[in-house]
Amino acid sequence: MGARIYQPAKTAMQSGKANSRHWLLEFEPGAAKAPDPLMGWSGSADTLSQVRLKFSSADAAIAYAKRHGLAFEVISPHLPARKLRAYADNFR
Repeated sequence: MGARIYQPAKTAMQSGKANSRHWLLEFEPGAAKAPDPLMGWSGSADTLSQVRLKFSSADAAIAYAKRHGLAFEVISPHLPARKLRAYADNFR
């Protein structure tokens, strides 16, 4: 059983960084999803694929994974390149 530790990107509807400062520990799916024969919905018997744990830092998430003996991989966040410009540059 493995886990991914990552910092989620902000959604397209966000202008600020309110919900993107925390780190998530998400378990990798253990079984493939299969369609239900009666309704056709996709489902799985793997309940850990529904669990997402939220941490304040990557170190806290790594400590949790080590404490519980989980194999994990840390995915570093992609930081956008910031272009610092002055307002006066618009009129040059």
